[in-house]
Amino acid sequence: MADSIISLTVRDLRFPTSLEKDGSDAMNKSPDYSCPYVTLETESGLTGNGITFSLGRGNNIVCEAIKLLRHLVVGQDICNILQNFGAFWRSLTSEDQIRWLGPEKGVMHMAVAAIVNAVWDLWAKKEKKPLWKLLVDLEPEQLVSTIDFRHIEDCLTKQEAIEMLQCMRADKEKREQEMRANGFPAYTTSCAWLGYSDEKIVKLCKEAQADGFTRFKMKVGSDVEDDKRRAGILRQTMGSENLLMVDANQKWEVPEAIAWIRELAPYKLTWIEEPTSPDDVLGHLEIAKALNPLGIGVATGEQCQNRIMFKQFLKSGAMQFCQIDCCRMGGVNEVLAVILLARKFKVPVCPHGGGVGLCEYIQHMSIFDYIAVSGSLDNRMIEYTDHLHEHFHHPCHMKNGCYMPPETPGFSIDMKSSSLADYEWPSGKIWQKLISEGVYKLLE
Repeated sequence: MADSIISLTVRDLRFPTSLEKDGSDAMNKSPDYSCPYVTLETESGLTGNGITFSLGRGNNIVCEAIKLLRHLVVGQDICNILQNFGAFWRSLTSEDQIRWLGPEKGVMHMAVAAIVNAVWDLWAKKEKKPLWKLLVDLEPEQLVSTIDFRHIEDCLTKQEAIEMLQCMRADKEKREQEMRANGFPAYTTSCAWLGYSDEKIVKLCKEAQADGFTRFKMKVGSDVEDDKRRAGILRQTMGSENLLMVDANQKWEVPEAIAWIRELAPYKLTWIEEPTSPDDVLGHLEIAKALNPLGIGVATGEQCQNRIMFKQFLKSGAMQFCQIDCCRMGGVNEVLAVILLARKFKVPVCPHGGGVGLCEYIQHMSIFDYIAVSGSLDNRMIEYTDHLHEHFHHPCHMKNGCYMPPETPGFSIDMKSSSLADYEWPSGKIWQKLISEGVYKLLE
């Protein structure tokens, strides 16, 4: 039965996280977590929501990019899209003139992600399943048909992907039961943003441990001696047995990254995240070769632009931890491609979270990965931060430092109407107050 998409709306949502230095790191000192919020509505009244993620100014540019793609979405029958999802995805990334603005990278690809994720939200709601369960239940051939294999078939073919999924079917129910009982392991970044005081780091670390967290990440990259001091505080508070990761957010040159992390090596690091430019595959490889003998892996991917870049990172050995992001690439379809590539090259997937809505998103992908693709929790963990979950109708649920599988149909991204009204830029109640008080200026 036909059910056409009759509208695509987008709202510019921003949250003043810079006021408390939440999200502060070596490169992003005062971020305001933001997202374009897309809503698709069908003739039957079904709605799907999707977001991408930014840090404040420029969020409006992504909103405008989404509007440029509206004509490819409105009027389409949702059933036809779902039957030919791979072709629909390609239509969004390959529009004759707009493609020049990418291709398949940057603002336009982030716009694609918001739309595509809204379609997946529609699909999961239509099937009355949370997204992870929809993905787990899809036949391998149907799931693989949603993926665009252009430019990665030299590393992973459709047939290989199907066989990979088929060979994991035997114990899927057992792994699903395990997820429902225990959840998926997480690490927290909320304790050690670069702008936090020592006292705040200790307080938050102790609170996280009381909540069951045993994996922690610290922001680094502004001053090596200060990083060593802060790492000492965090390591002393968290104990010697727990995992510690560090994140430079692309701050360093390659030799600088190697020298800096050698200074921090005594603090028993699991990985160094984004040590240099997110596009520098060869640079990451050089860093990995220098630091892997110390037991320190290289983690990257949150700003990796597409599946083709991931192919290079994975095949070359430039990353030991694969950090997918549901919004930087072209939404779920492309994330699925990278999860399958990572499985082939035996690299654990440890998604990027935080921001606004990213934790709600990535839990679905990791749970699917464990149940249907990897079947392993070795060296796998999902990033968690404790910011902005209160704005969602069905926020991620943590238990003993683990993400518990969502049960509500959809992709967990439906926001409360009060939050949509209060935080829309610049007309929302919160922003009007901050602008009138002179805390923020209208620079756009």
